[in-house]
Order: sequence, then structure tokens, then C-alpha cells
Amino acid sequence: MRNTSTEHKVRSLSSISEVKNQVAISPLILRKMYSSGSLMNLDEGVGFHIKNQIRDAMLTGIHQVAINGAEIPLDSVFIRKNGSRLRADMIDADNAVCFPLGENIEIHASIAPLHKNREHHVSLSFETDPFGRLNLDAMDTVVETRTDHTRIPCVKEANYEPDIVRKRQEFVENFSGVQLHHIKHHSFDPVLTKGNIENFTGVAQIPMGFAGPIKVNGEYAKGEFLIPLCTSEGTLVASYNRGMKILNMCGGVTTTIAEDRMQRAPVFVFESSRQARDFSQWLDENMDEIKKQAESASKVAKLLEIEKYLASKFVYLRFNYYTGDAAGQNMVSMATFVACSWILAQYKEIQHFYMESNFATDKKCSQINTLNTRGKRVTAEITVPRDVLIHQMRVDPDTLVYHSQVANLGAFMSGSTSNGLHSANALAALFIATGQDVANIAESSTGLIYTEVTPTGDLYASLTLPSLIVATYGGGTGLPTQRECLEILGCYGQGKVKKFTEIVAAVAIAGELSLASAISSLDWVTSHERLGKNR
Repeated sequence: MRNTSTEHKVRSLSSISEVKNQVAISPLILRKMYSSGSLMNLDEGVGFHIKNQIRDAMLTGIHQVAINGAEIPLDSVFIRKNGSRLRADMIDADNAVCFPLGENIEIHASIAPLHKNREHHVSLSFETDPFGRLNLDAMDTVVETRTDHTRIPCVKEANYEPDIVRKRQEFVENFSGVQLHHIKHHSFDPVLTKGNIENFTGVAQIPMGFAGPIKVNGEYAKGEFLIPLCTSEGTLVASYNRGMKILNMCGGVTTTIAEDRMQRAPVFVFESSRQARDFSQWLDENMDEIKKQAESASKVAKLLEIEKYLASKFVYLRFNYYTGDAAGQNMVSMATFVACSWILAQYKEIQHFYMESNFATDKKCSQINTLNTRGKRVTAEITVPRDVLIHQMRVDPDTLVYHSQVANLGAFMSGSTSNGLHSANALAALFIATGQDVANIAESSTGLIYTEVTPTGDLYASLTLPSLIVATYGGGTGLPTQRECLEILGCYGQGKVKKFTEIVAAVAIAGELSLASAISSLDWVTSHERLGKNR
């Protein structure tokens, strides 16, 4: 027997009309507009939610609302959004309701309560701009809503106001029994964090030190830069400072950006592998229009190419974009969604579709990102004279190169996708200081080290970061502290991301050189004992 008490099943959606600007919506996308599990009994009747999953729109009319086949008079139907309440029969083109992407609209009907734990048929016909008339049919269940669980204080319209922040701080203190002596002290207006964090309650103060300056001989970063590093690990700033000193004695670090791209990887599901193959060919034939659709969603994003990987009856795609000075993950998500919406509306044989297949390997290290680039592919390289290495690092080039060969075998045996030592240390400290998406360290810290002894007996070393994801605009880069750090580097704002990329790579190779020398000279353990003990 089927358990209907917890099942929320959305059935087919149909009857998509053509509109003046020809924005067609696939049923596979449209069916997600009904918020499954939203059906509820209210004091004044019955309610459910619809959510805009497509693109910014205007609700320009309600034509019909029915529950279990019984049509409800429109003067008994109300729309609720952001605290306002509007009768359904009053909505028209002149009295439209803003319906942005990602927002909910509540539909309330003044009818008798519905039976709980039983499936009910919900029908809604409504008009939108730019999608025209949409007819939605869903099956949903009224489930008892618990009201007795503990909630963190939250007021949607004023969630960053001082009074609400103070209430959350008091809630945390009362709930935990711990007085907040540090968390609740900050130097900026909480409103500035809107879009960066929800339920703002305070700040985590992480120690910051500066290393350098480091001299960078890049194509975009030219000169000396002081490097802000946020960490709680003793020896880290000292180690990077030591590496930078050596690099400066050699005339600085040369940096080169080879590629720049960001991905989103949807998957399309068919009945057979042959259908999947035919779809792949259709994509090639319609690439110009797909590119046009994707780029219509952003002023910045440029679709570079679509990689296709076929397996069984699945077509995995990797949309590759240029995203300017933003890391671009949200940007490429929207662009790919718009492109895929067009694809779904045109190609009828698609059975299922998912916006992300895990093939972009977002926030995961992977071989495909090592080979094909996610973010920036940048190389930092240096030649260290033999005498400098011996006198300053107490190790000779031959020893370091031999150590690198031994370590390469260790990396291979362990199944690692990289052979670098600790790029994650540089990136984590820099990412926190400059407002990067810290989770992207997972793929960004992949480091490919190459060393050799030159014909003159010196050390040549290079570090390639094949999937470095950084930004100088948007996201957390605009937060007060993080913006200051980027400004110190001369890297805040638009047109600065490649400069920042080269600086990050230069810092990373400084750390590689310092750690490799410390391990080879046996200074590694003693340094940590001397500088890293806080116990």
C-alpha cells in the first residue's frame, strides 16, 4: 500500500502557450514551479506556494484556481508576497505582481480545510510576462506542521537590523549558556553582509599577518606586493616570508596565465544510447543558438565551448565560460540554466534533466579539472642560483630535485591528482583574507610541481595551478576587511582578477620552495616546534 502521508508528488504540467517574445518553457522546467509540500490549512482557508525557477517575470493575471476539481471564485483567492496581500481578480497587466527568479508567491483560497495526510489535486492557471499563460497541475498532501521546535530569531524584511542581530546573539547565549565576549563585536554595519551570509550574528576574528613584499614579474602583476595571510597555524607566515625572501634575491617570480574558464555540467537522460547520440549531434547543429541563449543571461559571461561526454543513455555536458573578474559560479549556473531551458523546449525526447551532474566537480579536486582547467590555469616559475639556495636554505639543487623525484612516486602511489606540497596553505590564508569562496580550495589547491637542475647547476622550479578559482569583484570581495586586503594588493574591483591570479601563484610557489627546503634540510619539524606550539 502506498504511504501518502509523506509523499508529495508533482504531476505533469502542460498547455504552455506561445507568447509575443517566444519564451518557451519546457514541462520539465515548469513542473518545478509548484513547491511540493507547500499545501497547508490556514486560519482563513487553504494555501500553497509557487516558486519562479525560470527567470525574472511579472505575474499579470490569475485565470483559474481549483482544488480537487472544484473551481474557487477568484474573489476568494488571494496572493501573498513579502507581507502584502492582493485579491486574485485584481491582478492584471496594469496591476502586476513582481515575480523575480527564486522567489515564492503564496496562493491563499478561502475554502474549508482539506483532509490531512491525503493527496489533493491542485490546479492553477495564470498569466505571466514574458511566458504567457501557464497551466499548472500538481498532487500534494497536507501535512501537520510542527510549531513547537526551536527557531533562531529571523525577520525576513529586517534580518540585518541591529535589534534582530542582538536578539540572535541573546538567543545563542541563552541556548548555549556561553556569553559572547568576542563574536558579537565587529566594526561594520551588518547590512553590508546581506548577500554574503544569512542569520548574521557576529564575526570570527582570525589572526592576520603580512608576508613579503614579494616581487612578481607577471604580465598583469608587476612589482612588489605585501601579502595578507589569515591563519591560526604558527610557522606559516614565517615560512612564506622566508620563501619570498629567496625569490626576491633571484629577481622575483615569473607568472603566466594560460587559460581562464568556469564550468557548469548538466546531464540529459534519454530512453536509449542512440537517442543520446542523436541529441549530441543536434547540439552541434544548434550551437550558435545555444551560445546566444546562454550569453543572454549575463553581460559578462561568454560561452567558450561545450564539452560532450556520452555514457549509456546519458549525455553529460561541460559548459565552459569566460566570467571576467568574478569567480563566476553563480553566473555560469544562470547562463547554463537559460541555455538548457531553451534546449528542453526544443528537443522533445529528453526524459530527465539535471542542472548539475557532478561532472563540473565543483569544490572537488579531479583529474578533469587538472587537464581541462576550472578557473585560471597559472604557472609561477623561478630559477634559484646554487649558492643562494645553499647559503639561505641549507640545501643544494641536486638534493631538492632528488627529493622531488622521490615525492612524485609517493604522490603516484597514493593516488593523488597532484604532486605539490601545500598550495592549500597559501590559498586558505589568502582566500580568507581577500573574501574568496574558501570551499574552492578543494580544486584550487591542486598543484603541479616541476623541478630540474640547470646546466649551470642552479635550481629551476615551476608550480602550475590548473584550477585556481579567484575573484576581485562580487561575492565576499566587497566585505570591509576583505576589500581592504585586496586594495592593499591593488587588486580590488573590475579588471584586476588576472593580476590577483598571478600574485596568488607567486605566493604559492614561495611556500613550496620554503617547505621543500625545510623538509630536505630537516628544519621542518624543529621550525614547527619552535614557532607552532600553542599549547
